[in-house]
Amino acid sequence: SVVVLCITSLARASDISRTEALRATSAAVQPVMAKNQIPGLAVGLVLQGQTYVFNYGMASVEDQRPVTDATMFEIGSISKTFTATLATYAEALGKLQLSDTVSSYLPELANTDFGRLQLYHLGTHTTGVLPLQIPDEVKNETQLLNYFRTWKPPYKTGEVRTYANPSIGALGLITAKSLRQDFSTVMRHDIFQPLGLKSTYINVPSEKIRNYAFGYTKDKAPVRVNPGVLSNEAYGVKTTAQDLARFLQANMGMLQLGSTLQASLDNTRKGYFKVGDMTQGLIWEEYVLPVDLEVLQKGNSAAVIYNPIPVLAQVPPSAPRPNVWVNKTGSTNGFGAYVAFVPSKSFGIAVLANKNYPNEERVEIAKRIFDALSR
Repeated sequence: SVVVLCITSLARASDISRTEALRATSAAVQPVMAKNQIPGLAVGLVLQGQTYVFNYGMASVEDQRPVTDATMFEIGSISKTFTATLATYAEALGKLQLSDTVSSYLPELANTDFGRLQLYHLGTHTTGVLPLQIPDEVKNETQLLNYFRTWKPPYKTGEVRTYANPSIGALGLITAKSLRQDFSTVMRHDIFQPLGLKSTYINVPSEKIRNYAFGYTKDKAPVRVNPGVLSNEAYGVKTTAQDLARFLQANMGMLQLGSTLQASLDNTRKGYFKVGDMTQGLIWEEYVLPVDLEVLQKGNSAAVIYNPIPVLAQVPPSAPRPNVWVNKTGSTNGFGAYVAFVPSKSFGIAVLANKNYPNEERVEIAKRIFDALSR
């Protein structure tokens, strides 16, 4: 018997009409919205040279305001990919090195376990286990540093991966200090604006509040994120599907950017650790193609997020690869988001919803759309 190998590639953008892209997107999105009672959702799609945005439902149920191209959603932990980019940007400018220790920038933590961590551990969830959230009693930077001073890692640094907000938050804090600016100011000036992200904010200005969707709890109560210590750095970004699609284009080298900024984006995708089927970059997580839906769902599951998973260090870190599925989930109490991109196919997808629903279903939406628009 003859085995025929079919090598599929994403069809050229000219081959995929907006109508066809909309049909594939709606087929993936609408059943999930109905099942999870999601009020509103937006999808940003990068297909070769084209960007499409498709909007569904309501940005605000109370005043029946529909989701539009201008609607901003909370993206939760996808914010961490911006924080990672700011860190690699500071490194490209010579302001820090990811191999440096925390105490090089926070001398208050000298001779402590936290102070001995290298910065790249903060961006790869390999500190030796921090809690998912900063403890409620920590209300300011002084209390935060006291908390870090007394922290004792249950595991050896670099041996396991456990997802955490305090670590990437600390990397953002250190990066802003190295650039001698407030975090949200430097993020706007050095990352959002040069990337051409016109509707991306940490603090939404008053004249744009009308475009800021309400999130909804499982009890259908409207909600927005509460600011807290390191919330800006770990989960503070609000943005549109259009802007996130542009960010994915930037990460795939599809925009005309300055060489320093492009190098910074590329360097977030160096592979520091192998975690089962996944390679852990600086926040970004990637899988070699072809990859099954089940593998992606497992990698984005609660079991992998909440439990210590043994890792294998890649020394030196591996270079960014094109034929990979790169992804990140993000959630707040009222929002659920997912982004993925495949550089070799010039494919990117951002799925933004104003309700927190299972990661596995977000991944399935993206994978279904990718598969439908591949030839």
